[in-house]
Amino acid sequence: MLAIIPAFHEEKFIGQVVQQVLEQVTAALVVDDGSNDTTTERAAAAGARVIQHQANLGKGAALKTGIREGVRLGYSFFLFLDGDGQHDPGDIPAFFRAMNETKADLVVGNRMGDLGSMPLIRRWTNKVMSWQISLLCGMNLPDSQCGFRLARKEVIDVLLAPSEHFDFETEIILLASRRGYKIQFVPVRTIYAQQRSKIRPLRDTLRYLHLITRYSVKR
Repeated sequence: MLAIIPAFHEEKFIGQVVQQVLEQVTAALVVDDGSNDTTTERAAAAGARVIQHQANLGKGAALKTGIREGVRLGYSFFLFLDGDGQHDPGDIPAFFRAMNETKADLVVGNRMGDLGSMPLIRRWTNKVMSWQISLLCGMNLPDSQCGFRLARKEVIDVLLAPSEHFDFETEIILLASRRGYKIQFVPVRTIYAQQRSKIRPLRDTLRYLHLITRYSVKR
């Protein structure tokens, strides 16, 4: 089991995230996506293996770098979570249980049962996007945007989806559903403290709309 953690300017949180993750899994790989702070140093000091991108390539690109390295190292299961402390590593055992009990290929965190701390704009954005993706997939997807996930190596064709940025996580679900992989959701807690969103509203909304249009045509 390898935890893959994409990180961009996360020096404030990454050390603690890595330490808490390593209490649950045997290895953590941080992909520093072009940070110019101490993200790499703090991740390594906390016990993570670190790969650095020389420039910021996008979250999807960082995740795929981690996946390729995980495959090279021989791992069969990949856990994905963000480096900004929004995902609680204490929820990791729930992903293991869900995969073992349901034989799912992809287990995705569901934050919609814990909306109290989620900013209103994110809450409604997630609901609208999940509704749209559910229609395209023909199944109920309560939280299609959550990046806290566990996947089997057998879905490598999906895990290396073409998208390079935040639309990557949406494309994984679209591809997984259309290729017949089993998707399961588990309740997770989301922590909103002093994190700053890396999403650029105009640019990433346009990428999302392009993705939705492309998959609508493919149906």
